[in-house]
Amino acid sequence: MAQKKNSKRVIILIAVSVAVLAVIGIVLSRNKKANQQKMAVVSQQTTSVAVSTAPVIRESVRSEFSANGNFLADKRVDFSSETAGRVLRVSVDEGDYVRPGQELAVIKAEAANVDLENAQAAYNNAVKDKERFENAYKTGGVTQQQLDQARLALKNAESRLNQTQLRYNDAFVKSNISGVVNKRLIEPGSFVGIGTPLFEIVNISTLNLRVAVDESHVGTIKIGDKVEVKATAMPDKTFYGTVKFIAVKADEALNFPVDVTLVNTPDNALRAGMYGTATFRPQGKLENNSGLAIPRSAFIGGVNAGEVYVVQNNRAMLKKITPGRIFGDRVEVIAGLSEGDVVIISGQINLQDGATVSVNRQ
Repeated sequence: MAQKKNSKRVIILIAVSVAVLAVIGIVLSRNKKANQQKMAVVSQQTTSVAVSTAPVIRESVRSEFSANGNFLADKRVDFSSETAGRVLRVSVDEGDYVRPGQELAVIKAEAANVDLENAQAAYNNAVKDKERFENAYKTGGVTQQQLDQARLALKNAESRLNQTQLRYNDAFVKSNISGVVNKRLIEPGSFVGIGTPLFEIVNISTLNLRVAVDESHVGTIKIGDKVEVKATAMPDKTFYGTVKFIAVKADEALNFPVDVTLVNTPDNALRAGMYGTATFRPQGKLENNSGLAIPRSAFIGGVNAGEVYVVQNNRAMLKKITPGRIFGDRVEVIAGLSEGDVVIISGQINLQDGATVSVNRQ
């Protein structure tokens, strides 16, 4: 009887244990399914990239466009020493206005002084010899060959004198343009060699605004076109200039340097190095044209790259398009998009072609 009771107890314990394990298995299975559902939701959320969008619309655009750049002095000369010696005198200071032919500095060139004196003496002797030989030739005292040699000696002496005079004149540094002394690099008593920088003289009565024009616009402008110019330092004042130069080769950014020349104010309020904006109006007029346009921020890697993301069925699809003219923060679309398409204008950094997106509602 005792054995039977023990057997029953074992069977009951086993049955209870199995039941408990079964219950635990059911609970764990339910928890696993719940966790899998949560993970699926999280996974779905993390693979969806939040973006902002804008529609491709048809709008009226102007044919004018703007380009930014820097003002450059129309004339700028760096003066260097053409002789070696000690500076005797500096006649101008920074900020002084100078005119062509005005003395800037004097350099004491001992060798040039000696050479000039010797050359002058040789020339004077050659003149006397030539006169003496001419008089002697008239009386038959010298031959024609001797007279020709005297004349040749005079010519050579005159040439040496002229060359020495030029070297001597190099000691007197003079300006060859009108302008303002922007830099003075020497002091009296200092020693300079040939090629030593002395002065920088800048004339800003006329300036060039150098801007960069992209390839979609450069073909619409020509030399002589009138241009409206604004200076960042004087936003309330408008200047007017003329296209002076259009580069025939693009720079590394695929833009073409263009120079617009303009006359400065009487008090030279514009300075070289200031920022400015040139507004071009092709054909000299404003034209209102209707065309497709998108925000400039839609482009990946800049407008010239011509790549944008378009939202299709909640996915970001990379598209290659042909951009046109740029009008501030709007860009004309020549090909690749249709009216009503939706382009992504923010969040592109987290995207790849075909990625799932969620559009931020504004």
